[in-house]
Amino acid sequence: MSDTLVLVTGGTGFIAQHCMIALLQAGYSVRTTVRDLAREGEVRSHLKVGGVDAGDRLSFVVADLGADQGWREAAAGCSYVMHGASPTPSGDQVHEEDWIRPAVDGNVRVLRAARDAGVKRVVLTSAFGAIGVGHPPMKRPFNETDWSDLGNPDVAPYQKSKTLSERAAWAFMAEEGRGMELTAINPVAVLGPVLGADFSHSIRLVKFLLDGQPACLKINSGFVDVRDVADLHMRAMTHPAAAGERFLAIAGESMWMVELAEVLRSRLGEAASKVPTRVMPNWMARLAAKQNSTMRSAVPLLGINLNATAEKARRMLGWSPRSREDAIVATAESLIQLGLVKGRDLRSK
Repeated sequence: MSDTLVLVTGGTGFIAQHCMIALLQAGYSVRTTVRDLAREGEVRSHLKVGGVDAGDRLSFVVADLGADQGWREAAAGCSYVMHGASPTPSGDQVHEEDWIRPAVDGNVRVLRAARDAGVKRVVLTSAFGAIGVGHPPMKRPFNETDWSDLGNPDVAPYQKSKTLSERAAWAFMAEEGRGMELTAINPVAVLGPVLGADFSHSIRLVKFLLDGQPACLKINSGFVDVRDVADLHMRAMTHPAAAGERFLAIAGESMWMVELAEVLRSRLGEAASKVPTRVMPNWMARLAAKQNSTMRSAVPLLGINLNATAEKARRMLGWSPRSREDAIVATAESLIQLGLVKGRDLRSK
């Protein structure tokens, strides 16, 4: 497969790097996009932590979701695209449009470049945020037929951006796809082995627990290991039945934060001695949110069950993820090994 080139966008991202590891291990050649070539060394270092020395089978192109430059060069000669690049506004970028416009325009920009380059299929990394937010409490698990309700004012800008950008991708394919295929992967909170100090919000949840945050919020989430998310991307890239489909990625049922904490304490022993067991009452969380922006974003999720099902991916693609408990433990162990947990550094042991 060394002559089969796959473009993975957003090469500094957690999921993207594990997708690159899976592709390289399977014998593909990989091209990835970064906004700054100065980060090439960091990406290669992370892949080595994941067990792959990419060498000349990995190349880099500068491209930004907010501009046309670079995308034609990035897609040229590629048979497949895994598109996971996503805007992450910070600093003074506080408006919804700073999240939404780059995500929507970026998806269309990548799809157009892929189509013009003759790419067979694009695998889009979407999110559970495009499926399961903004709804009233539901008894059934969410599935791929669901879309987040953007009429709910509590839907966060990130979740809006994932919903609108995925819808824009499907609309582009219907109107301008010209035979190219699209598959969407919608993972829940992604855990698993950390490759470096730049990691996602989902990983940060485990880190905060290990660091000894005061209590667990009454929030619920599904979890999945990043290695299984990469495996699902691989299956979606080549399986004939995956064309035109969405696939939720979740390992087992969703969990409350206190259940995640219990897994850490039972599986890690002394290494999880700071992990809290107390659940913060919802009224206290709402009070604290008045002074804490991070807490404020969690308030709409208090007490809401966000369970989902991956039955479709298991049935159609033969996907079989590792357990949510193993994903949690792998996350914690990698954070500790890399010295990213307060007061614990096992790198020399």
